[in-house]
Amino acid sequence: MTVTKEQFNEALKARHGQARFEAFSKACVAICGLGGLGSNIAINLTRAGIGKLILIDFDEVDVANLNRQQYKISQVGMYKTEAMEINLKEISPAVDIEIHTCRITEDNIADLLGEADIICEAFDKADQKAMLVDGVLTVLPGKPLVTGNGMASFRSPNLIKTRRVMKNFYMCGDGVNDVADGEGLAAPRVNICASHQALTVLRILTGEINDEEI
Repeated sequence: MTVTKEQFNEALKARHGQARFEAFSKACVAICGLGGLGSNIAINLTRAGIGKLILIDFDEVDVANLNRQQYKISQVGMYKTEAMEINLKEISPAVDIEIHTCRITEDNIADLLGEADIICEAFDKADQKAMLVDGVLTVLPGKPLVTGNGMASFRSPNLIKTRRVMKNFYMCGDGVNDVADGEGLAAPRVNICASHQALTVLRILTGEINDEEI
């Protein structure tokens, strides 16, 4: 069965309502990193009807990614940007996707992320996270930034929270657990953190974020 863009959008309008549908469909969101967090964020935002996604990653799909990242065995060896574009297009005929198979650096932040209404940080390593946060706050001040920090281990999912660090800067996770500390990475807990990030994006777009997340 073929589903058209119009059919997909009509289903979203019925589900979300006209106001939310318009807010989501007009939005452009950048996802920096397409691993456990980023691949799940991308899936969630595509299902919600975000109009355009900017997907950025330099890495290839590895068999070790398959326990928590939204890729398939048949995609091992592909660039994550290209594999994720295929997967998202299988979900929605309405989403516009721009891919950049490269590393984000201090020098290209403005060029890669300038168009985005909201930026999602989804890197694996602390130094990359810090670089992106510092770069966005410096080069693109005022642009909403949603980050992930702490989703490893098999501890309670209720420890994962969303909080506002400062205006337009949100952090999702437990803030403690990290794979570098010897904790495992499992799909359910990674997905929960990614869902926090995706939902935060949607709440920003609809103006539903408030001081409860501070």
